[in-house]
Amino acid sequence: MPLEQNHIANFLKDNSNPRNKSELFNLLKERIEYLCEICSKDRIRNVLNPMCYHRFLLALRLLNGLGIEDQPEFCYGVHKDIVFRDFRNKTVIYKPNDAYLYLIDFFDVFFHGDYRKLNKFFSKNDFKEANKIFNDRINNRDEHFQYLLTDDKSFMIFKYGEKIHVAFIKENYALCNANRENITDLELLFGLCKLFARLYFPEIKLKLIPNNCVEIKTIIPKETLQNISSTEPTEEDSKRDKYIWNVFPSELDTLSQFSKEINIYIDKKKNLAIRIHLVIESEAIINRSKRILLRYRDLRLIFNILYRLYNDFYILHI
Repeated sequence: MPLEQNHIANFLKDNSNPRNKSELFNLLKERIEYLCEICSKDRIRNVLNPMCYHRFLLALRLLNGLGIEDQPEFCYGVHKDIVFRDFRNKTVIYKPNDAYLYLIDFFDVFFHGDYRKLNKFFSKNDFKEANKIFNDRINNRDEHFQYLLTDDKSFMIFKYGEKIHVAFIKENYALCNANRENITDLELLFGLCKLFARLYFPEIKLKLIPNNCVEIKTIIPKETLQNISSTEPTEEDSKRDKYIWNVFPSELDTLSQFSKEINIYIDKKKNLAIRIHLVIESEAIINRSKRILLRYRDLRLIFNILYRLYNDFYILHI
């Protein structure tokens, strides 16, 4: 029987002989270097059909602290150009979702003309000057994006349309078109919630509970609640009645997958309060055998639910 992935994973996990592990890692390292070498030499193949899926070996080096000088130069250049072309809505061979760039290259792609200044400001944590550049582009150059610096100044989040990009300031790299990657930091999660709340549901209350969760609280005002049918809706009933009876329970179930807990209660003002403790890693399976890691794409689903509650049940009342 040929070797399979789980065989290697189990060997690395269970085998205590460091020499055997080192030998296996050396074999893997040599194979990677060989693939990158022959792939970079065949530039047509490198552009059209790289030997690693969506050039993930570039991210392997970058996320482990290797510099741009340690990357295959031509391959990284093609990778950067694909991110740029996608940003400019030009044709690309594949969508560069979850693409990593060094921070200076991220600025070069998205803020060309100011990228050297931005790189200098970020290296010195001079975000006041960096913000001037961003605000000038928004206010005077008609560039359509939003941004937010997290409270701990570790991340800056950029939103262009539906696409999210995250600058990891201390690590000196950026994640472009965040999608399937996991959100691994609670401060980053709080920043993402603050940015979307500012844009789409500003009255929803947010609170960071350090080393625990992000607390999200919204309400259905009592006046709105009183107008909702107390029995299962008929065809003639309002969309809000049908939502509360038919859709809301399933959406609460969806939220529970990514939450430590959800509380629904009548507050002091007789409003229906919904309090969600959103976490980056949840034990949502009943038998606790599997953890669910929060991804950027999951946040879109969560924010869509909050947006509907806000617009259909809260903002109309206001």
